[in-house]
Amino acid sequence: MRDLSLHILDIVQNSITANASAVTVHLGVKAENSYLVLEIDDNGVGMDNDFLSKVEDPFTTSRITRKIGLGIPLLKESALKCEGKFNIYSKRNIGTKVVATFPINHIDRLPIGDITDTMITIIAANPNKRFILLLDSVKGEFKLDTEEINLTLNGVNINEFAVLNWLKEYIDESIKNIFGGVLNEVDS
Repeated sequence: MRDLSLHILDIVQNSITANASAVTVHLGVKAENSYLVLEIDDNGVGMDNDFLSKVEDPFTTSRITRKIGLGIPLLKESALKCEGKFNIYSKRNIGTKVVATFPINHIDRLPIGDITDTMITIIAANPNKRFILLLDSVKGEFKLDTEEINLTLNGVNINEFAVLNWLKEYIDESIKNIFGGVLNEVDS
């Protein structure tokens, strides 16, 4: 995968497939601006310890359409390739949390990519699920919660073009404020 937003899309799709009704995507700059941390947390069916111990293997998947699952192994490889870290935690009937850290200034760190379009795609395709986007750095914090937005919309569908367009502008502006630099990158 060529950027982190594509990893986010893939892992969130795993959460949706695992019947998650809520998914949190957290992207933050930590430890004196040295690390970019990506956390994706869901309340899906989770994994038992046996499956969890094998999930980082590309030949382990819960899919029946094909016998290869590359999402988690590729995210792990992206983190380790730039001397970052990767962990996955899961409990059956509770959910799963994926955490990957990336040294910001490492030459092999993937760019962030288009987080806005990724989130808009996820929200538009799954209007009845709750998505929370958290962004943070020393410049501030941002939280987008589709449950709160749906309450504010008072019956207007979150899939309406005008709503999605507003969400796009809102997320774009927040990314600029929190991470600085260009939209798809982080200032170090």
